[in-house]
Amino acid sequence: MALLEIEGLRVSFPTTDGLVQAVRGVSFSVDTGKTLGIVGESGSGKSVSTQTIMGLTRGAQISGQATFRGRDLLKLSTKEMQQVRGREIAMIFQDPLSSLHPYYRVGWQIIEMIRAHEHGMSKATARKRAVELLTLVGIPQPQRRVDDFPHQFSGGMRQRAMIAMAMALNPALLIADEPTTALDVTVQAQVLKVIKRLQEEFGTAVILITHDLGVIAEMADDVVVMYAGAIQEQAPRDRLFYDNHHPYTEGLLRSLPGYGSERERLLSIQGQPPSLINLPGGCKFHPRCPYAFDRCLREEPELTAVDLHPDHRSACWLPHTAAERQEARIRVLGESVAR
Repeated sequence: MALLEIEGLRVSFPTTDGLVQAVRGVSFSVDTGKTLGIVGESGSGKSVSTQTIMGLTRGAQISGQATFRGRDLLKLSTKEMQQVRGREIAMIFQDPLSSLHPYYRVGWQIIEMIRAHEHGMSKATARKRAVELLTLVGIPQPQRRVDDFPHQFSGGMRQRAMIAMAMALNPALLIADEPTTALDVTVQAQVLKVIKRLQEEFGTAVILITHDLGVIAEMADDVVVMYAGAIQEQAPRDRLFYDNHHPYTEGLLRSLPGYGSERERLLSIQGQPPSLINLPGGCKFHPRCPYAFDRCLREEPELTAVDLHPDHRSACWLPHTAAERQEARIRVLGESVAR
């Protein structure tokens, strides 16, 4: 059994306009020491999926299972979930400035988090641990910066401080929700290097949520592609980049900038994501799909194996053999691969 197994997760939010179907039957797993990348456009259900298993979607209608070390997280009480958060599963959010309290020193916040779970630990010992953690994530002069306020840290330093806080109790699973979105590429590389080094040192499993396929290419072992609250494609990283099947995955990859004279302009996915209140019939991607045919408008496909590869699944009515899929690419796009 994997460290975390999600089965048939559904999350909906009642509103005055109707029921928002944020997550629709999502299933995935992540093993110890591995990184699962979850990618998709804004509003695809990436963050809601992980926030739900952490008990952070109050007021939502939730069904399915989220089994972590033999326990269904969706059935834990508030008190039981508080023991899981931080100690066993930690989370890094997109904006560290909103996650760190502006009125308290960074070190104090790390110390209080440690002592909240380690009740017998003294403040002096917890402070020493906080300094060690700040050193581990590359904060310069940690003995002094431990007493700084969040506004005295740069964006990259705040994000590294959040990583230090998340790793304070050596959790088995780290959920990183868009951890590098607001950072420049140099700082982004530093933050990703910190996460990777900590993962190698402690054997932590990582769920990395992002819309940046470059981050996925660098960090992920396996990848889940989400659209309109559901998984469209699921595959090991290399297969997703070089043998992808779903037209949505293809569109995401074709929208990446080319190098040199490879491409004269960006190739965007036409149209907009659908309303999660009024989803279209059939395949939810069909209004934007260049390959759509009659069956796509009537029936929503399930995830099925691609080329008999059990770890590569796609929710699409196009042929699931590589040769026939490439024929469709050449016929519609005029090229044999999705780049």
